[in-house]
Amino acid sequence: MKKVLALALALAMSLSLAACGSSGSSSSAGSAASGGSSAGGSSASGETITFKMSFVDPESSPYAQGGLKIAEEVAAATDGRIQIEVVAGGSLGGERDTVELAMGNNLDIATAANSVMTNFIPEMAILDQAYLWDNADQAHAAVDGPVGDLIEAKAEALGLHVIGYMESGFRNTFSTKPIESISDFQGVTIRTMENQYHQAAFEAFGAMPVAMSANDVFTALQQGTIDAAENATVNCLNNGFYEITKHITNTQHAFVYILLCMSDDAWNKIPEDLQQPFMEAVQRGVEYERDLLVSENERAAAELEELGVTFHEIDTAELKAAYQAKAAEKGFTFDPEWQAAVDEAIQSVA
Repeated sequence: MKKVLALALALAMSLSLAACGSSGSSSSAGSAASGGSSAGGSSASGETITFKMSFVDPESSPYAQGGLKIAEEVAAATDGRIQIEVVAGGSLGGERDTVELAMGNNLDIATAANSVMTNFIPEMAILDQAYLWDNADQAHAAVDGPVGDLIEAKAEALGLHVIGYMESGFRNTFSTKPIESISDFQGVTIRTMENQYHQAAFEAFGAMPVAMSANDVFTALQQGTIDAAENATVNCLNNGFYEITKHITNTQHAFVYILLCMSDDAWNKIPEDLQQPFMEAVQRGVEYERDLLVSENERAAAELEELGVTFHEIDTAELKAAYQAKAAEKGFTFDPEWQAAVDEAIQSVA
């Protein structure tokens, strides 16, 4: 009988604790799973919700600085009820790693380039094409509009909420010798991301693209394993490539986005009354990063010239035509719905 009473008492206590725990706060286990977030959904209790946002680039980069601006804007818009801790420098893992952590509710906000996200959303490969956009306005119109809608629907099916689109923008070519025309690419070994569309572009120009980890590029340039690399201009300065690549050609061959991917668990911790202020604040931070990137590229160009780097213009229309011919040869095709969304974005700005 005592055993029965003891079991009944234990059951009653368990039910009581379960009832207390259903008031909207998550358990400590849930907080740990989301990378350190405090009890979520705390509109009634007024508790602070803290999210972690990961960047592979250092805190000084325009991207992490954009993350810090988002954190500032979110804190102000929510009266401090939502805080974002920016963790830069790749200490939480690479881009693909952190996206997978967010998908598993083990990180609140991952940041990743669109080329990385194609591993999870194959349709996004349409954004990897060379010379897809004529200008940044078209690129923004796409992800802030019809293309973004498609991305977000696919992401939600994976347990992610894409809350914003920062960017590293248009990429240029850094080389050890001048490149001023398409013929100058002949025989140049260039590091690219492991991206078939970027590689096809440089093949079309006559170069020899080599996929390589970003961490290995400086040494490869130094040792003469490669003759060139490509990235945003500011990265030539920040990564020290200018010490070897004394020439930058404004090829503007590809545009890269940085998606902000929030886990389901983290998203569900945002009280309903804070969701709109939160999203509006994130967008203000995104706009800040986009503007900052432009000014940082301009600053970097001026500083690089002082350091002895020469900038070259090139006929991008000729490069675009060469890429499109190569793309046709390789039979690149894309989902019709996504192609229509891209076309709509281009037409909206043209």
